[in-house]
Amino acid sequence: MVTSVFDLFKIGVGPSSSHTMGPMTAACRFVETLQRKRLFDATNHVAVDLYGSLALTGKGHATDRAVLLGLAGERPDTVDPDEAEAIVARIRGTGRLPLGGLREIAFDEATHLRFLQRERLPHHSNGMRFTALDRNGATLETAISYSVGGGAIVDEEAIARNAPPAGAWDIPYNYHCADELLAIAAREGITIAEIARANERAGYDDAEIDARLAAITEAMSGCIDRGIGKEGILPGGLKVKRRAPGLYKLLLERAERTLSDPLTVLDWVNLWALAVNEENAAGGRVVTAPTNGAAGIVPAILRYYQRFTPHSNDEGVRTFLLTAAAVGSLFKENASISGAEVGCQGEVGVACSMAAAGLTAALGGTNSQIENAAEIGMEHNLGLTCDPVGGLVQVPCIERNAVGAVKAIEASRLALVGDGSHRVSLDQVIETMRKTGLDMNERYKETSQGGLAVNVVEC
Repeated sequence: MVTSVFDLFKIGVGPSSSHTMGPMTAACRFVETLQRKRLFDATNHVAVDLYGSLALTGKGHATDRAVLLGLAGERPDTVDPDEAEAIVARIRGTGRLPLGGLREIAFDEATHLRFLQRERLPHHSNGMRFTALDRNGATLETAISYSVGGGAIVDEEAIARNAPPAGAWDIPYNYHCADELLAIAAREGITIAEIARANERAGYDDAEIDARLAAITEAMSGCIDRGIGKEGILPGGLKVKRRAPGLYKLLLERAERTLSDPLTVLDWVNLWALAVNEENAAGGRVVTAPTNGAAGIVPAILRYYQRFTPHSNDEGVRTFLLTAAAVGSLFKENASISGAEVGCQGEVGVACSMAAAGLTAALGGTNSQIENAAEIGMEHNLGLTCDPVGGLVQVPCIERNAVGAVKAIEASRLALVGDGSHRVSLDQVIETMRKTGLDMNERYKETSQGGLAVNVVEC
């Protein structure tokens, strides 16, 4: 199933697309279900159970806050990050939940929001169960949802029906692998970006597509600028200092000296990636690209294209995003973009691949060179684990985005000096990534039970 550009690039809030945005959306949907089924007024209290990775790293990923906000009627794309803290504080201070933002019910977080760390639901590690009860304690409604990466939610009912994703359209170019994507492009004599645009036309006209792409670009740019401008310590207890403001000042102070250093360009790319992921770690507004944990790579490379490549323009930006999304769709369908399912190779690795493909396309690369860049971007992230220290999207996540961004530039440059032919195909590397994720020990898949998450604490 081809994933829409606007499902891969979603405006939301940090620190995690799967552990924050997904649960917030699921909680809000559950309240909407109560309203639709006329159970809203009879609901006396709501209980939420979190399983698997959500339970193990949920507090570090602000899953508890996200659930409270979702039950209060807030959504990731519209919630005000500055107001969110006040909403959560009021719920916790009063023990009263504004259900759907319409009526207050009792909410005892200690008993009504449970982290079941030793249990896992069958379909995905990021499982959650919502239950509404009446004043007598009888169950009015229950629902199970899974946060499958990038802020996307799948309900257990939809899995049982094998239903297509909500809002699925009939599209002109339905591809399931990179070979099919390249074959369509060759047959039609068009680019990968043009294929992506043609598919989006099933739901939007060109003006709306361009407006939505512009909004994504603006949100990415705004996140960079906010991250550069905010100093201080990131929340969560690790006492991680925001580095982007200091690096920005250093680059400005050394502007003349750095003219002789060609690698200064990479310092700027590092800055932009760090700025985004520090803002994400603080719960600010970001764009999933394709996830929050990897949200800094695509914006950093997009700004690199805009600032440091000749002849950059708005059409190149649109080509970048459309191409990157087409590649991201391949990973989402054939492997995963969830760190809880395949490790960080599914987040930073996929983002690196998407950014490399987008940059190559914006710079005029052929379809074969684009596919080659995407393959290089993932091949050298295979096996990347997800082992966040303290369950926070900070260490190693923030620096990992900077490294992934530099890798994306390297992947693009390697592809552009070649003719597009290469030994390992993108389809082969995606399948390798999928199998590597299956083989990876659960400790290294967003549980904070292995790797740096254990050894840094022990040291």
